[in-house]
Amino acid sequence: MTRTNRSGAPDTGAAWRRLLTVRSAADARGAGLRRGADGGWAWPEPAPAGAAALAARYLPLCLAGPHTAFAQLGQSADGFIATRTGDADFVTGAEDRLHLHRMRALSDAVLVGAGTATADDPRLTVRACEGAHPVRVVLDPRGRVPRGRGVFTDGAAPTLWVVGADTAAARGRPPGDGVTVLPLADRAAFAPRPLLSALAARGLGRVLVEGGGDTVSRFLRAGALDRLYLTVAPVLIGDGVPGLRFPGTGVMRRALRPPARRTLLGEDTLWEFDLRGCGPQPGDTADDQHADAGQAGDEGEHAVDHGHGQALGGA
Repeated sequence: MTRTNRSGAPDTGAAWRRLLTVRSAADARGAGLRRGADGGWAWPEPAPAGAAALAARYLPLCLAGPHTAFAQLGQSADGFIATRTGDADFVTGAEDRLHLHRMRALSDAVLVGAGTATADDPRLTVRACEGAHPVRVVLDPRGRVPRGRGVFTDGAAPTLWVVGADTAAARGRPPGDGVTVLPLADRAAFAPRPLLSALAARGLGRVLVEGGGDTVSRFLRAGALDRLYLTVAPVLIGDGVPGLRFPGTGVMRRALRPPARRTLLGEDTLWEFDLRGCGPQPGDTADDQHADAGQAGDEGEHAVDHGHGQALGGA
C-alpha cells in the first residue's frame, strides 16, 4: 500500500522512522525519498548529513524484498571475533551496536545458533533505536540450549526454538510464554536454504543471521546469504576465535570478490558485501551442508562471551 507522501528533508530521527516503513519503491516515494538520474534514492535537498547517511546505508536493505537473508559480524582487523580465552568485550564500538540494532529492526527474524545462545545469552531485541523486535530464532538441532536462557524466559519478544524432532525439547512443553518449538524431521532440514524456506512459510522472510561465526559461515558457504555486513575494528588480537571460515580456493584470482561498499562507524569500518548470485562456495556440496547442519545446532563454536562491545554479545 502506498503511504501518504511526506515532502521535505527529515532530521535523523524522522528519517529512521520513515525508513522503517519502506519495503518498496512506492513506500520510498511515500516516505519522501526521490529517485535520482543514477537510479539511487535520496531525500530532497538540503538533507541533514545524518539523514542522508541513513538512507545511503539502509535503503538497499529496505528495498531488498520480502525474502532476503543477511548477516552481521564484528571482528578485529586480523579476523577474530574474540581472544583465545573467549573475551570479546569492545571488539567493535557503540556505533556498530547501533547499526546492529537497526538491522534487527529491519528484519522479521534474527537467527543465532545454539553455541551463541548458550554462551552469550543474547537478548536479540531492538533497544538502541526505534523499531519492532524481530522474532528470535534459536537453531538447536540437539535441543541443548538451557531452558533458563533469556530468549526463552524474558518474554520480551516471540522466540522460535528450532530443534530436532527426536529431542526432549520437541516432546516437552515450551520453556516460556511466547516461545514456539519448531521440530524439524531430519538433519537436511537444518541446512541454510531449507531452514530459510521453513521460516518464510511462517511469514519470516527477512532474516538476520547474527551469530555466531560458524553459523554465519555456513550460510555464506551454502550461498544462502544475500548480503553480509562485516564490521572491522582497528585492533589486532593476534590469535583467537575466528569469524568467517569456509574452504575457499587455492587460486587467488578465484577468490570471492562480490560487489562491496564501505562506510565508517566511528573508528570501525563497515563493509557491506552484495552476495546475490555468488552461489555456494568451493568445497560445499549438499552432503557437506547436511553434515554441517547436524553440527550447526551446536555450532561447533568456542564458548565465547561477546560482551557489550562485539556485535553479538549481550547486545
